[in-house]
Amino acid sequence: MSTEVIFQLTLISATFLCSLVAGFLFAFAVVVMPGLKSLNDREFIWAFQVVDGVIQKNQPIFVLVWVGSVLALLTSAVLGIRQLDGAERLLITFSTLIYLFGVQLPTFTINVPLNNKLQTLKPDTMDEKMQKAARREFEPRWNLWNSIRTPLACLTSVLLIILLFRL
Repeated sequence: MSTEVIFQLTLISATFLCSLVAGFLFAFAVVVMPGLKSLNDREFIWAFQVVDGVIQKNQPIFVLVWVGSVLALLTSAVLGIRQLDGAERLLITFSTLIYLFGVQLPTFTINVPLNNKLQTLKPDTMDEKMQKAARREFEPRWNLWNSIRTPLACLTSVLLIILLFRL
């Protein structure tokens, strides 16, 4: 199989997987977090722990999509930078940089640590003041960074789709 075919297959895979990640972040931004917002502090902490617990237990399809998006995009970028030039090279370069630094980096330096800290709490043993403080430490910052990751993940998908149409 030629490197051109491998590039095209990895680019299609990267586009698909990055789009799934964008949809996942979008669903959290417009459905999950607004839904959880209406819960009281104890219920909010517990509900987020349950939802995040599915991810924390390395749900295999989620892991495949999330890790696969990074691997497929990096492979596409390496192959694409060698094979492409001009606007196409810029598209693969910018989409990769946006995804790595605008989606993945904040995920692993901000959102996941916030998730991990929330996972350590036992809301049933906390008084209302402690629950409120824990939620205040978590929810605004988590939502802020998800509101940054989501459009950048969507932009990555759009750039990759444009690149596919240009090939």
